[in-house]
Amino acid sequence: MNLLLFIGAIIVSFVAVRIGAVAFHLTGLEWSLAKFQALSCFSGTGFTTKEAELVVGHPQRRRIASVLMILGNAGFVTLVATFANSLRPNIYLTQFKLPFFEVFLPSWVAPWVNLAIIILSLFVIYRFFTYRKIIEKFTNFLRERLIKKEMVKPVYFEEIVIATGGYGVSSVEVLSDSPIVNKTLYEAALRNYDINILAIEREKKIIPNPPAETKIILGDRLICFGKLDNIRQKLCPASK
Repeated sequence: MNLLLFIGAIIVSFVAVRIGAVAFHLTGLEWSLAKFQALSCFSGTGFTTKEAELVVGHPQRRRIASVLMILGNAGFVTLVATFANSLRPNIYLTQFKLPFFEVFLPSWVAPWVNLAIIILSLFVIYRFFTYRKIIEKFTNFLRERLIKKEMVKPVYFEEIVIATGGYGVSSVEVLSDSPIVNKTLYEAALRNYDINILAIEREKKIIPNPPAETKIILGDRLICFGKLDNIRQKLCPASK
């Protein structure tokens, strides 16, 4: 029983961290940073001052971080307790029977069998959650569910750095009704409105300093510098 609880807690931990990463990403965090922050909150390690400010200064992210921290602490206690009990010899048994095998072994062998099962289970779980095709489908499923259930409100426009004179750096997601979708940066002519595209986040990859012939597609996240009012008006139709 303790062995099953330990394996179940490991699976729940992987799922919780992935949900946290998707939730952070929906709030506007870059994907690799979202994954790191989710793991940091769940495990209680790995924070740096600069990255922690991105979470602490944002209401939605604070709530996500709080839930991950609570789950992480509860999960850690469960893992330690079930792991220790799985490796503890049962003094009330003189021998035990392997599942699916007609073999009886001394009771002192049980902890070693459990340890072997734990190591094998960890390997299988890790391989499953790092297999690209599976994890991409699982991540997309979680994203759709979080949006549908309105558990996290997606952020399509976020002010990252605000400078003087109304200028700043912002992150904008390209939606289906965006006036620049399926246009190249040259065709969009954003510089005419004092907007410069510093980078494009596309399918979890970053295109730094994109050339003028780069085509803007649905789902891109643009890292822009310029007058924030212009960015809202030209890139965020919903804000008009």
